[in-house]
Amino acid sequence: MTSAAHPVDRLLAEIAAGQGISTDTWSDEATLDATVPHWRFECAGAHAVAAQLSGWYDAPTALESVVRRPIPGGEAVELDLSWVEGGVPHAAHQVHLLTVDGDRLSHDTVFCGGRWPAGLLAEMEAARA
Repeated sequence: MTSAAHPVDRLLAEIAAGQGISTDTWSDEATLDATVPHWRFECAGAHAVAAQLSGWYDAPTALESVVRRPIPGGEAVELDLSWVEGGVPHAAHQVHLLTVDGDRLSHDTVFCGGRWPAGLLAEMEAARA
């Protein structure tokens, strides 16, 4: 399940490219259930899901760490991401619980810790010591 045609592979490539998420990766009935800092929301339909994720991944992104684990009906994908936004380095840590239906994704339950700019990343690193 990790060929170039696999929908999780396509999603990861689209995230890294930072040029938008294709509706072709999602089934017409796809749903997104997103937990982000201080908020939770849902959207439905390939266009709505792709539009929401395209807003998140709108810059070339380094996938610093990708851990893929099989789960019933799909994959759990843990991501450490980094990118530059407005000249400022940023990072994020996310988990996507993806339902795979053939060659498309039909559901994404995502948990995101937030978008951390360089200053906050430096504070986090100092707190580790």
